[in-house]
Amino acid sequence: MLNKAVSDFSLPATGGKTFVLSESKARLLVIYFYPKDNTPGCTTEGSNYRDLYAEFRKADCEIVGVSRDSLRSHENFKAKMGFPFDLLSDEDEKVCNLFGVIKMKNMYGKQVRGIERSTFVLDARRVLRREWRGVKVPGHVQEVLDFVKTD
Repeated sequence: MLNKAVSDFSLPATGGKTFVLSESKARLLVIYFYPKDNTPGCTTEGSNYRDLYAEFRKADCEIVGVSRDSLRSHENFKAKMGFPFDLLSDEDEKVCNLFGVIKMKNMYGKQVRGIERSTFVLDARRVLRREWRGVKVPGHVQEVLDFVKTD
C-alpha cells in the first residue's frame, strides 16, 4: 500500500460534516485509527495530537481520527477532550478494511475483533507516504510530527 494512492472514501464526521478524502485540501493528511473513544490509550493519543495540533497545521497537515464508535460517542469524546480535529465514524468498517486495521486481539484472555492502533500519512495526491501499525502511544505523535515536518 505504501507509495500507492488511497481509494477515495467518505465517512460521517463530528460537527455534522461528511469527510471526503478527495475534498481534503491540506498538503498532508494524518489518518489515525484507534480502538475506542474514552479509553486510556485512545484518550492519551488524541490528547497528544491535540497538544501538537498547531505544529501539524504549520506543516499544512490535517488530522482525522477514525474508530468504529458512533458519531454521538465521537461528539462527546471530542467535546470532553477539546480536540480541534474531526473524528470519523466507521461503524461498518469500510475504511478500516481499506487500510487493513481490523485484527484479532486478546482482551482479558478472550479473542476479539478490533482496530489495531495505526497511523497513516497521505500526501496532497493522497498517496500513502508512511504507515505505523501496532502503535504504542508514548512518543508516537511526536514521531508522526517529525515525519510530517521533513516530508
